[in-house]
Amino acid sequence: MLLSEYRPLPALTTRVSEVARPRFPVIDAHNHLGPEFGGGWDARPLPELLAAMDAAEVRVLVDLDGGWGEDILNRHLAQFKHAAPERFRVFGGVDWAAWPAHGDGFGEWAAARFREQAARGAEGLKIWKPFGLHVRDQHGALVAVDDPRLDPLWAAAGELDLPVMIHVADPVAFFAPLDASNERWDELHAHPDWQFPSPPFPPFLAIVDGLANLVARHPATDFIGAHVGCYAENLGWVAALLDRCPNFYVDISARLGELGRQPYTARRFFMRYADRILFGIDAGADLDTYRLYYRFLETDDEYFSYDGSVVPAQGRWYIYGLHLPDAVLEQVYFRNAERVILRHK
Repeated sequence: MLLSEYRPLPALTTRVSEVARPRFPVIDAHNHLGPEFGGGWDARPLPELLAAMDAAEVRVLVDLDGGWGEDILNRHLAQFKHAAPERFRVFGGVDWAAWPAHGDGFGEWAAARFREQAARGAEGLKIWKPFGLHVRDQHGALVAVDDPRLDPLWAAAGELDLPVMIHVADPVAFFAPLDASNERWDELHAHPDWQFPSPPFPPFLAIVDGLANLVARHPATDFIGAHVGCYAENLGWVAALLDRCPNFYVDISARLGELGRQPYTARRFFMRYADRILFGIDAGADLDTYRLYYRFLETDDEYFSYDGSVVPAQGRWYIYGLHLPDAVLEQVYFRNAERVILRHK
């Protein structure tokens, strides 16, 4: 039998809690509604989308697919924000392909474009993971995450009082050799384009250390490190950056597999940084996924799948619930996003 055919069913008897509704209303700070980046959720009629959000008690959904140009942004603003202004926030982005045309002045150009996006209705800036892996300057050189030529862009976000949702790198295993020791062997064989060996790509630590330098250099700008600060496998590293930089926040989207397999460390992390962690799922307005997150955060259930499948897609392990107190849940579910994204002080 091939390992790919092995589907062991746990013989362990454990409690299965059904958490149909969260303890508090939710602001989903990390999600996608646009086909431009593979989401496709805007193909669903708006009433159906709102009904799904209502069923999950999601008060506000942050759409990170506003893209890099005003045409994409306008489509998302018209389809979501203008149609239901209290239910959506739409972030803008950066057109990295324009760097060669603007050379060393790209940072000033990108800052001006983001100011234009903000004037049209963008309420934040989304930086996608090609930054640090694929973005190149006018000389063909890979742009470092902490490249000072981009300082005008980050400064503009701070001056506009708009947060930057930033995703650099990817799971650590994506940068490791694809051999028998790689814990994401199944996932990377299914998606070989997700592997970033060094060389030719930068080492993982070089990318996340660049993120730390960037955040520290711009204390007047709020940065939200997507996917638990882009380093969910090492909460000590993330905690050190949170301690060092009060302008840094993280979301928990798409990292239940990492957080839930280290429940003691993760619970301590949530308790200590309750005012710095934002909720998000990065999976569209999917009711089953929302409920899985609620179960993880609210219950002390043991040894359950983090994506609902017998062999989870990201790695062959199960997770444990954190059983967080109400004071922490309230902040993670919506208070922090109110302050950082909705700007309710």
